[in-house]
Amino acid sequence: QMEDECGRFPPEPSEGNSQRGSVASSVTRAQDVLVYLVGDSAVHLCMEGVGCVSVQELGRCVREALQIPDLAMDAFAFWLCSPLLELQLKPKHQPYKLCRQWQDLLYRFTEASEDDISQDEPCLQYRRNVFYPRSKELQIKKEEVLRLLYDEARVNILAGRFPCDPETWMGLGALCEIKAFPHQGSHCFRKLLSFLPAHVLGGSGGLFSTLRGKGVRNAGLEHSLLEEYQKISISGNTPAERTTQLLLQYLSACHSLPYYGCAFFSGEIDKPSQGILHRAGLKAVNVGISLEGVYVMDIKEKHVLLGLRFSELSWDHSYPEGEGDSHILWLEFDGEEAGTPVNKLLKIYSKQAELMSGLIELCVELRSLADGGAATGTDGELVSPSDQPAGQAGGGDRGRGGRRGRLHRQSSVVCSRVQSLNTISYVDNGKEIKRLKPKRAASFFTRQTQPPTYTAVQVAESLEQR
Repeated sequence: QMEDECGRFPPEPSEGNSQRGSVASSVTRAQDVLVYLVGDSAVHLCMEGVGCVSVQELGRCVREALQIPDLAMDAFAFWLCSPLLELQLKPKHQPYKLCRQWQDLLYRFTEASEDDISQDEPCLQYRRNVFYPRSKELQIKKEEVLRLLYDEARVNILAGRFPCDPETWMGLGALCEIKAFPHQGSHCFRKLLSFLPAHVLGGSGGLFSTLRGKGVRNAGLEHSLLEEYQKISISGNTPAERTTQLLLQYLSACHSLPYYGCAFFSGEIDKPSQGILHRAGLKAVNVGISLEGVYVMDIKEKHVLLGLRFSELSWDHSYPEGEGDSHILWLEFDGEEAGTPVNKLLKIYSKQAELMSGLIELCVELRSLADGGAATGTDGELVSPSDQPAGQAGGGDRGRGGRRGRLHRQSSVVCSRVQSLNTISYVDNGKEIKRLKPKRAASFFTRQTQPPTYTAVQVAESLEQR
């Protein structure tokens, strides 16, 4: 399954002609190939017949070079990445051939201009497999593998792709600090702030804040980082043991974020009408999809707008009906309107809606193979159901179709903000709201994650009478 996201991944450095071109030409003789890791390094391979090499063949060479054990052989996958698009490749894919089709893929799955598309060039990257379950990742103790996972998680934290609360990113920054400065007293203050997300350092408040408050704010952040650094205890008899423990602590904290391991897609949603003129518009969002569920995140504000497990949603993908229309991913979930339980619909406009729908369907199929939500198999059928979805801090589990509990800790960026979404309450024939009785009956969509087992729905009074 191909996954993608528009333009949020840091570009690799280049000198003169891009080294990424090593994957973009094919000869019969032995040829150098660079496989990039998440970070500043790459694996240098020399292979024959690059134009016909499959991902499966390439994987054996990379795993050998990186000393990845059999236990973690499925933890990583190959991706074609550029600032415009990211695609996870299947084992049968041939990277060279996909590189030659790159512009066609950009036209199909992005809104990029012709000039940007003509200049874009992908690199081949080795990173976490979106289908690898967290339960298996928790079994990994080998430092070489943990370093790769750590590097990727750190990039996602710093780039704001994984929204998290101040206590989380400060604690993670302190762990990065320990990794960079293992001996207390050797801190380089100029580099301390590089351990925090970029949007945190940007701050807010306009020009006045920039001119007068940035220095004070940064000094406060540095002081807080040092305090967190002093609180962390890393034990171990050898430097290698301490490093492994540090990497495990960092990854453990990232596992608490519901969207860890997601593939990300770009899209837009409707803004609620505001002001006297009821002006609306579109809000840019990232849509994260994993074996856990679907998460819609505000790109600008760096917080979760909606987090749903697959057992809590129905979905569909619609194609444009006319010129100027968009591909739409529809998400349906339980909600309330004036105290009345209703089915709500969220429209996500995106050229990548087809990819998102396909990934959701595949994840649902994988989940259905798991017994009681436990993860087995090599493609990642999911972790245990004990992980709480975003927006349901505290409280018990909620079965499909049941009433959603009250949202807690709304100040947390991890919790859903359903009240800020411009959703559609399910309307039958344009007149009536379908109410729940007390569980959801037929879905707006014919496709559901499970066969419907609910009682018949009771139709409410006409909207004209409300």
